[in-house]
Amino acid sequence: MAFNGQTPTIVVLKEGTDASQGKGQIISNINACVAVQSTVKSTLGPYGGDLLLVDANGRQTITNDGATVMKLLDIVHPAARILTDIARSQDAEVGDGTTSVVVLAGEILKEVRDLVEQGVSSQTIIKGLRRAGAMAVNKVKEIAVDMLHAADSQEKKVETLRRLAATAMNSKLIKRNSDFFTKMVVDAVLSLDQDDLNEKLIGVKKITGGGLQDSLFVDGVAFKKTFSYAGFEQQPKHFQNPKIVCLNVELELKSEKDNAEVRVEQVSEYQAIVDAEWQIIYNKLEAIYNTGAKVVLSKLPIGDLATQYFADRDIFCAGRVASDDMDRVCQATGAATQSTCTDIQDRHLGTCGAFEERQIGGERFNLFSDCPLAKTCTLVLRGGAEQFIAEVERSLHDAIMIVKRALRNTTIVAGGGATEMELSSYMHGFADRNVPHKQQAVVKAFAKALEVIPRQLCDNAGFDATDVLNRLRVEHRKGNTWAGVDFDNEGVRDNMVAFVWEPSLVKVNAIQAAVEAACLILSVDETISKSLPHRQLLDTHKTNAIARERGVSSAWPTAWYATRFRPACSPGPWPWHAPTRINGVPPDLDAR
Repeated sequence: MAFNGQTPTIVVLKEGTDASQGKGQIISNINACVAVQSTVKSTLGPYGGDLLLVDANGRQTITNDGATVMKLLDIVHPAARILTDIARSQDAEVGDGTTSVVVLAGEILKEVRDLVEQGVSSQTIIKGLRRAGAMAVNKVKEIAVDMLHAADSQEKKVETLRRLAATAMNSKLIKRNSDFFTKMVVDAVLSLDQDDLNEKLIGVKKITGGGLQDSLFVDGVAFKKTFSYAGFEQQPKHFQNPKIVCLNVELELKSEKDNAEVRVEQVSEYQAIVDAEWQIIYNKLEAIYNTGAKVVLSKLPIGDLATQYFADRDIFCAGRVASDDMDRVCQATGAATQSTCTDIQDRHLGTCGAFEERQIGGERFNLFSDCPLAKTCTLVLRGGAEQFIAEVERSLHDAIMIVKRALRNTTIVAGGGATEMELSSYMHGFADRNVPHKQQAVVKAFAKALEVIPRQLCDNAGFDATDVLNRLRVEHRKGNTWAGVDFDNEGVRDNMVAFVWEPSLVKVNAIQAAVEAACLILSVDETISKSLPHRQLLDTHKTNAIARERGVSSAWPTAWYATRFRPACSPGPWPWHAPTRINGVPPDLDAR
């Protein structure tokens, strides 16, 4: 068959499918990641700003936590979403450094962009980045200092942990109250089972009103007063060394309605059935009373009959207790949750030094303190605005994770850009001496990218970044390993002596995650995104019109990537402009 010397076009994908490939696609992915980096880098460091994020429903969030920002940005670009994943993994694995890992990954891609434009193979760049990342990780492990093992007393160990927590709080809203909260954080982590260190057993309760200094650390469990029935007011609210029973039983008088058939011939028989129902609930209540417990908790409702029964016998009860609160009560008091009221033994009961119901702000809380088996605790946070307290909770989570990782991985490094500058200086020298050919340029690009951390710290603090970085380079060439940014005097200092400490795991994990993300993005040279069929596109426009009238978010699917456009009807700001026509259909078309 003759084609007049022309090669026929072979169509594999459906009509309308977008396929981009080659160098242009790699550059496009890099540019998208750099755009995301530019959004979050202003939040880095102790003088970083906060972002006010408003979702489609008007819900406001004020934060500078990298993982929270990346989650709420609702990024739809397929390559840029990788940065969201590494921020989430950094938050889950270490707890801190979420902004740093995004900024570092974006800077690595920015530095190697020139190499891609010059025609250097992406595989060559990836190989060089992996080599550079391994060198950086090994160098961090080499220079790290084991301060926790060097501490010869428990007091020095606690002081070291408090300094690590203070460094994590320096970039948060609570940095002015760091002395107050570092003690709370360290006490909370040390109260856990040291073999497990499950941070989920640290309960956090938020109460609006009051000041930050009104926040409480409860060496036990505290939870908000549950719904109660008539008779609750007569129950005692204070106990010393009470026995505690935890149930998963409904203590409420209910007539059997489902799967029940009763045939009676006389009124006395009906009365016997009613009496039996009452006798069942009374047998349960009597069995609980005979255990000697003074505090009765249940995950299921405790009705008015049971409430008045317990009030007459000076017993406190609370129903509808949340599962996580009940689990922490069991952890702290040694109680075991029972699914039946029969055969409850003393070994099933728990105890604590003191129980009380206390007014905290505008809420009443049940507090279990001085628990002999306490492997859990509760942080009761106070503050003015709800958004502010939520940011305090996120800040404490980061500090808790830092202290937890420090107990497992006891080596530390200096912060304030000191570690990154030492790595950059070392890798520049190593590349000049030992790395040949094209990979030398890649290693040098990686070394230069590491300087983004101290540079951005200076920019956010309003310092002359060029002057400070030049002085840092000089100090590190002299062998001052821990020379970093001095935020107090707008200069350079030894941040190890200044107690600006971070666990080495934060740096190691951030470098590894940033390198892997950069390599993954560079390895993608083609993106295929499915387009909506013409008919379905019209239906989607109609659905969006209805959604806008009802005040809900857009119905556009996330498969429409930002490499093509951001739909004009989609909520929220976006740096790219929507096209005037999509497959021949105007974006604002509201009718079929």
